[in-house]
Amino acid sequence: MPDVQLVLRSTRVITPESTRPASVTVTDGRIVDVLPHDAEVPAGARLEDVGDDVLLPGLVDTHVHINDPGRTEWEGFWTATRAAAAGGITTLVDMPLNSLPPTTTVAHLRTKREVAAARAHVDVGFWGGALPDNVKDLRPLHDAGVFGFKAFLSPSGVDEFPALDREQLGRSMMEIARFGGLLIVHAEDPHHLASAPQQGGPKYADFLASRPRGAEVTAITTLIEQARRHGTHVHVLHLSSSDALPLIAAARREGVAITVETCPHYLTLTAEEVPDGASEFKCCPPIREAANQDALWQALADGTIDCVVTDHSPSTADLKTHDFATAWGGISGLQLSLSAVWTEARKRGHDLQDVVRWMSTGTARLVGLDARKGAIEAGRDADFAVLAPDETFTVAPAALQHRNHVTAYAGRTLYGVVRSTWLRGERIATDGEFTEPKGQLLTRPS
Repeated sequence: MPDVQLVLRSTRVITPESTRPASVTVTDGRIVDVLPHDAEVPAGARLEDVGDDVLLPGLVDTHVHINDPGRTEWEGFWTATRAAAAGGITTLVDMPLNSLPPTTTVAHLRTKREVAAARAHVDVGFWGGALPDNVKDLRPLHDAGVFGFKAFLSPSGVDEFPALDREQLGRSMMEIARFGGLLIVHAEDPHHLASAPQQGGPKYADFLASRPRGAEVTAITTLIEQARRHGTHVHVLHLSSSDALPLIAAARREGVAITVETCPHYLTLTAEEVPDGASEFKCCPPIREAANQDALWQALADGTIDCVVTDHSPSTADLKTHDFATAWGGISGLQLSLSAVWTEARKRGHDLQDVVRWMSTGTARLVGLDARKGAIEAGRDADFAVLAPDETFTVAPAALQHRNHVTAYAGRTLYGVVRSTWLRGERIATDGEFTEPKGQLLTRPS
């Protein structure tokens, strides 16, 4: 066995079993062992003692819109992955749309990987896209290493990524089931949305009425029916409506392969507090009422919701108009996700062990990276975040690493300061300072 090269020591190390004082040994970018806190440092190893700051596994964010290439004025691999590193995230999986071209063929995936290769400060994987006319491309994309396939059941907001109707959804699901793939779905029913009032304007209440809870419930009902019929693993993206939770729980009891995520903005922001005209809060599906948020937290606690991801979906500031009907829908939260979730979680009686389960372990499991990512234990990548959980900071948009500094969290005081972030045993971010890009491009484990 190669000699230990690094020992990371803390009085609070989050492992799968517990949070405890420990020394974590690292060789060639992998964790060798988790030893008692006072274990002797092997000869030649470097000791990094972070004191009482918490050592947790680097977060894995499986829902990020990087928009590169094609819409790099919105975001890009350089800025998005720096923001991730600043927030304790060490692995991203990039969504297939909002970039040009979208990741819907092997050639387009190759283009995306070429752009990302020299710009990634953290590890990056890729989702493919399921479109009405690309069923023939799904298996080749799977074989090329995408982690699964994104589909919309309602308009995506960009013309080059059209939604699937019921018949097209069925065809895609049958094909994906043949090779044991994963379909991830923006689940809002288009007919339900079309029948909702569409007033437009600056009032958030009008926008909320235009994206009713029932649109999610109807779409998820369709997904469950199709997943049951075809045996496809389906994953519900960015769940905002708690009304769908009983359906999901019942389907799981039947044996339907369905998983679900929610997002920091649904867990920390409420409809009641959104000012009129403040389209930095606009996303689809929308931020809902406080009572709905309480139910989402309960579903996290009981395991109905599997994981928490950002759905970081930025744009340029000019697209965030005061009219909720025309403003770009997306929340920028990549750098702030850990602190935002931790701030609300601690208030609700959860601990950092829970946050790690939702934002690292669960997400790594979703994309099949749980042999490498998502936990501090022997054999995993030495990816870490060092967090001062009791320190606070006030969100200053100018301090964010995102390309555009529009954020719904501006001015909020959050708990949890990320001191440093480590990728495969190397410190890549410390107090706003970054190394040159050290991220690797990931493929789905075979």
